[in-house]
Amino acid sequence: MNKLATKKLDNGITREDGRYALPSTSNITLPKGYHPSSNEEYMNPQHLAYFRNKLRDWRDQLVEESRQTMDNLREEVRDVGDEAERATRETENSLELRTRDRYRKLISKIDKALRRIEEGSYGFCEETDEEIGVDRLDARPIATLSLDAQERREHLQKQMGD
Repeated sequence: MNKLATKKLDNGITREDGRYALPSTSNITLPKGYHPSSNEEYMNPQHLAYFRNKLRDWRDQLVEESRQTMDNLREEVRDVGDEAERATRETENSLELRTRDRYRKLISKIDKALRRIEEGSYGFCEETDEEIGVDRLDARPIATLSLDAQERREHLQKQMGD
């Protein structure tokens, strides 16, 4: 069995087979206004810290919005006037619950991305193992496929009628 070369760096950061892994216990202070650049080493510890912070902030925001949704649904007065008001309320509640379900799925994807940061696979396509790209990850930090792989998957889904 071929073992991966693992090198332990400062702050518990490890580098396996040429890739960095950033344990959740590692704390990297980024310069104010830091933004990853394609001129830097791809998925270096600063990149990983940037995306970890971005993912955590996004997750916290979604959790808070979900909490507010549930509070709103709990506080809602159940004895609403006429049938039209009840129908409107039910429609609004249904929309709120669908939004909350979408948030739940997003939070799950965010958690998976955070695990990939810890494991050292974040930023690399799960199909081709190519770099996903800093710009694509900045726009969609939960991306797991390179643009080419994503386009191939969408094309295949279109052909299969998914």
